[in-house]
Amino acid sequence: MPELPDITVYLEALEKRILGQSLTRVQINGLSLLRTAQPPISSVEGKKVLQLRRIGKRIAIGLEDDLWLVLHLMIAGRLHWHEGGSKASKSRTLASFTFPNGTLSLTEAGSRKRASLHLVQGEAALRALDPGGLDVLRANLESFTAVLQSENHTLKRALTDPQLFSGIGNAYSDEILFAAELSPTALTKKLTETEIERLFNAIRAQLVQWTERLRDDAGKKFPEKVTAFRPEMAVHGRYKQPCPRCGGKIQRIRYAANETNYCPHCQTGGKLLADRSLSRLLRQDWPKNVEDLENLTATHRKKST
Repeated sequence: MPELPDITVYLEALEKRILGQSLTRVQINGLSLLRTAQPPISSVEGKKVLQLRRIGKRIAIGLEDDLWLVLHLMIAGRLHWHEGGSKASKSRTLASFTFPNGTLSLTEAGSRKRASLHLVQGEAALRALDPGGLDVLRANLESFTAVLQSENHTLKRALTDPQLFSGIGNAYSDEILFAAELSPTALTKKLTETEIERLFNAIRAQLVQWTERLRDDAGKKFPEKVTAFRPEMAVHGRYKQPCPRCGGKIQRIRYAANETNYCPHCQTGGKLLADRSLSRLLRQDWPKNVEDLENLTATHRKKST
């Protein structure tokens, strides 16, 4: 799912292309994409784009008459820009927005169509779509601490809760926790002041660094390589690969369709965090650390041969 760095770079690219332009035509192809009926989607045609905003992980396009097109790309939604008269491919295109200088299209890979488009009018209606999470880049340590410890959650859950923190998802939370050298399962109310400050600084540093990196990657082109898995990442998507800090193997916790990646040596004091499905299967045989896991794996290999 595109997160704060990805959304920021999307918005910067859109600002260069559609700010001040009139939206001449909207075409909706995805039956489940448009989630609002009033105002009618046709009411934005002919209206000029006046501003662009990030609302959590959403992209908000502000037009004349206080109309707002609000896009949530979810996991597989992506934006594309087609210069001049070039047309968007119809195969995966859920929506297209035509301007005098080009067309913005929204595609979504896979069979599950979860991306959404809302058309609302007025600031109050726009605010209703905001989960309300704290923007850490605009916050101080005191306000961050208050939000972090407002409830007792694991760090992974807290960082990815849009009602607590704005724009942080599965991928960058892994990178943040690795940079802060904190366990994804550490409880927020049990953190020391030093650990909280370290986490606060890691969030700000990682979000800024990744925004700059993605901005440099895109250059003057529209960002097309938006992905949650990048070779430069330290831990996210790097299961069983070497940790860039200590050389140990990156491990994971799997849950539903997501997974958390971490380094046991750098983040959990060598402790292997329990994977729900495997730990339920192995029960008392679940390895407590990386060494036990390697011994268990070696034993299994011997038995299988």
